[in-house]
Amino acid sequence: MDQTPPEPAGTAGETPLRGAARIEAYLNGLPDGPGVYRMLNGKGDVLYVGKARSLKKRVTAYTKPAALPYRIARMISETAEMIFISTASETEALLLEANLIKRLKPRYNVLLRDDKSFPNMLLRTDHPFPQVLKHRGARGSDGIYFGPFASAAAVNMTLNTLQRAFLLRSCSDAVFHGRTRPCLLYQIKRCSAPCTGHIDAASYAALVSQAGQFLTGKSRAVQEQLAAEMQAASDAMEFERAAQLRDRIRAMTQIQARQGINPATITNADVFALHREGAQSCIQLFFFRAGQNWGNRPFFPRHAAEVESGELLSSFIGQFYDTRPAPPLILVSEEVAERALLAEALGIRAGHKVEIAVPVRGEKRDIVAAALQNARAQLIRSLAESASQRALLEGVATVFALDGPPKRIEVYDNSHIQGAHAIGAMIVAGPEGFQKGEYRKFNIKSAELSPGDDLAMMREVLMRRFGRLMRDSADESERSGKWNKWPDLVLIDGGPPQVDAACAALAEVGAADVPIVGMAKSIERESGREHFCRPGQPPFRLDEKSPVLYFLQRLRDEAHRFAIGGHRKKRSKAIGASPLDEIAGVGRARKKALLSHFGSARAVAQASLSDLQSVQGVSSALARKIYEFFHPE
Repeated sequence: MDQTPPEPAGTAGETPLRGAARIEAYLNGLPDGPGVYRMLNGKGDVLYVGKARSLKKRVTAYTKPAALPYRIARMISETAEMIFISTASETEALLLEANLIKRLKPRYNVLLRDDKSFPNMLLRTDHPFPQVLKHRGARGSDGIYFGPFASAAAVNMTLNTLQRAFLLRSCSDAVFHGRTRPCLLYQIKRCSAPCTGHIDAASYAALVSQAGQFLTGKSRAVQEQLAAEMQAASDAMEFERAAQLRDRIRAMTQIQARQGINPATITNADVFALHREGAQSCIQLFFFRAGQNWGNRPFFPRHAAEVESGELLSSFIGQFYDTRPAPPLILVSEEVAERALLAEALGIRAGHKVEIAVPVRGEKRDIVAAALQNARAQLIRSLAESASQRALLEGVATVFALDGPPKRIEVYDNSHIQGAHAIGAMIVAGPEGFQKGEYRKFNIKSAELSPGDDLAMMREVLMRRFGRLMRDSADESERSGKWNKWPDLVLIDGGPPQVDAACAALAEVGAADVPIVGMAKSIERESGREHFCRPGQPPFRLDEKSPVLYFLQRLRDEAHRFAIGGHRKKRSKAIGASPLDEIAGVGRARKKALLSHFGSARAVAQASLSDLQSVQGVSSALARKIYEFFHPE
């Protein structure tokens, strides 16, 4: 349970205790058992999250900062408050610690950055003619999941080849049920056309079974079965069928060839290899499932230079598996801190035994060595890119007379067609490149805007963004929110009129001191001849071969891409919208039932009250509500 001891007694107006003295005030109320603790500064920001076998002993160690490393001593000096949570076991404390670190992102912890979800493949089991499709996110659909894959590209490539190898359908259920003749995929031999009865349910189920066997590591058995069928077809002089089976075998072989290393001694395992250069690290992660290599991805965790490699790996692995199950085997390039405890915690979360091993010989050691080599090369490239990025940001500061290299650049753009489906977009860039997790889209809400009024759209977006920023900055409880990040430079798409409108919007919300620069194309609209506009100064141009110009062009183009993507998505959604979406009480299931019964939204609108009441799942009251929606008179 949460335990937050009261403030130590003091005289009125006395400065609150900080550091070791403040920590020592908590000792009397602490249990000698396992738990998790949080250290907070005077603003309430979490500095550090840790777990302990004995909270009392661990916190006692913090009362003697002179004997601790400088980083820990500095953290102690900033501590103004601590929060404690007692747990039933040290394993539970480890799991809770990883969860809190990921959620709170304390400054003094090892932090897993770029923790995007990994794509999987889903073999559906809720349809007579199942399909294999890409799936990302929670595993809420009925079916068998295969993954994770390192990237969406790896999944797409495997799916495309699986379609050639097993002829499984890729269309949605709506398209499947609406077809009257085979599509192009059937003509090019990438689908067996179950939608039009070109294959029966039993034969299609056999294809699905073969695909499942292949994805679970039984590819050799499937290939041998297909080879036997091909030989039998050839002996029976059914050469067209033999050729089809040959092409399917070739497609399966292509998948295996593209997957690179396919170990004989590893079935399901993840490989973590760590390479360090001081405070910079790269952890290369390889996925092996069903004896096949399903890709790899590099990570660059944030940590201090003093953090030991074993602690770094242990904290990273704990956070990585906080929201995903661990495989039975985890291979690491070096010893991790509290290996047995970490394996036990991951096993509890995954529901099966998990082993963490440091291989010293054989194929497993070779695979770890290959991952380590990848980590080393990736870190070298990352450091080189970081140095180049720093130089570009220094160039931006020089060109626009900023106080220093900007740590956060916000770029704004709008997208619409004659004012319809208008979207405002904000992208963010900094020392680590594009920060895609910070991107934002703004639905233009004002009904008073004239169609195509870009200045008014830009004004609305900036007032909403910086108005909220000002409110959150004034609210102590919101100061660590994801919106409360001030830019060092605002870059907008446009010339002096856009810059003047942006300055007026920021001045109106009290953020007039934020540097604003407009980037406008020349009259010829040629790349490299852009004009840059600053408030109260004449426009100017940069050398066409300037690296800073190329960098700013990339920022503008990325904002343009993001804005257009948001606009297209909004437009597509509007095109596919149905009047049924506007009726309260008609959700996805009832909408599907109505459309399946009547065939279209127009037919629903023309249906009588008694016809609506005959639809399964539609009550008399809801039927009357639907009828009155379409017949207001």
